[in-house]
Amino acid sequence: MPDDDLALKALARAIARLEELLDRLPLEVSKDLRGRIATLRTVLLEKRPPALVLVGRRGAGKSSLVNALFGAKMAELGHVTAQTGRGRWYDYRRDGGAMSILDTRGVQEGSTPAETDEAKSALESISLELRAKAPDVVVYVAKASEVDAAVDPDLDALERVYDEVRRSHQAAPPLVTVVTHCDLLEPKSATLHRPASTPRDDLAEKLRHVAAAERVIATKVVGREHLRDRLVATLGVSVYMSWREDGLLRADERWRVDDLVVTLFRHLPDASRAQLARATRARAVQEELATTLTRATSALCAGIAAAPIPIADIVPLTALQAGLVAGIAWIGGRSVDRQGATEFLTGLGANVGVAFLLREAVRAILKVVVPGGGTVVSAGIAFTGTMAIGSAAQAYFIRGVSLEKARRVFRRKGNAPAVVDETAPPPDRDPDRPC
Repeated sequence: MPDDDLALKALARAIARLEELLDRLPLEVSKDLRGRIATLRTVLLEKRPPALVLVGRRGAGKSSLVNALFGAKMAELGHVTAQTGRGRWYDYRRDGGAMSILDTRGVQEGSTPAETDEAKSALESISLELRAKAPDVVVYVAKASEVDAAVDPDLDALERVYDEVRRSHQAAPPLVTVVTHCDLLEPKSATLHRPASTPRDDLAEKLRHVAAAERVIATKVVGREHLRDRLVATLGVSVYMSWREDGLLRADERWRVDDLVVTLFRHLPDASRAQLARATRARAVQEELATTLTRATSALCAGIAAAPIPIADIVPLTALQAGLVAGIAWIGGRSVDRQGATEFLTGLGANVGVAFLLREAVRAILKVVVPGGGTVVSAGIAFTGTMAIGSAAQAYFIRGVSLEKARRVFRRKGNAPAVVDETAPPPDRDPDRPC
């Protein structure tokens, strides 16, 4: 079994155990919890690569965009003549993450592509592949210097893409327009990827030109009746990266690529978000996804703690929290099994036995003083403690802080002495080494 599967095995077991437990709960309690479970299952256990269609003429920078998203040389570039031949889906994989991209033949290309294609035209080639799989997002790629030059054929092709998707899949995915080569706009000496090294006035001028290019192309897209309702964002970027013949990175002038990743992330279905986060290593996306998982898991733990099950809930609580740690570690590019997650919890000082005993004591006292109060306090402890665990895991596995700093995050966020055991020894593990 691959390491990534092992890393998420703890969460899969916790979910299966929890689903069994829900059958014993009242319907009104289990209904909401099942929705939370569905989120966890979809995001981490039923994950799949996002499917993106890149549409644009030759030279617009589609292959460069693929490389920029991954931060690595994934797609060959056509520097002089058309490079991409037959339109087809490619699964690009890196470090346990993946994206499925329909790398189309450039529309309006002026030469025969280096790769052969049995289809008679670029659009026919695209249509064949669109029938095989529906895209999650359509990405229209336009060069900044060409946003007002013969764009109508590009938009005709874009409409054909949507016609095919609607006909084959009864779907109309969101449209993101990406304006590439913004680094080449005037003044050329102004470096977008290194703003501190550029005179303020020059940088401001260049940014005005970027904004103008974005407005021009967005206006043209929304001028098409069948496209205007699908456009969700227009973003100018720089995707320039260069490698030496020996494969070493020679130049990296990417700008706003992380913003583009965030935009894609927010318009993807849940099942494809985790793969995007791991493939691109975009910190903002990793943090957002980890926060989503933490909140869902915390709500689940609170629901279990509030349920009328005096003993059995501690097992799924512990398993869910360990699974949360494993899931966040996976998002951050690490492989952590159940044992590694438990060691991390121990290193934080999360002593489940102490939490359980105090929880039951509080519940017993409050049942006498305030009927139902024990379950409320118990739920609050479970929610706060799990949120603290998730915050500490994000700090450690995604932001890369030391275990001691993660422990401080846990204490600060938790505000729940029931789950803190200051005497618990840290795991016998180098905090800078992946679990």
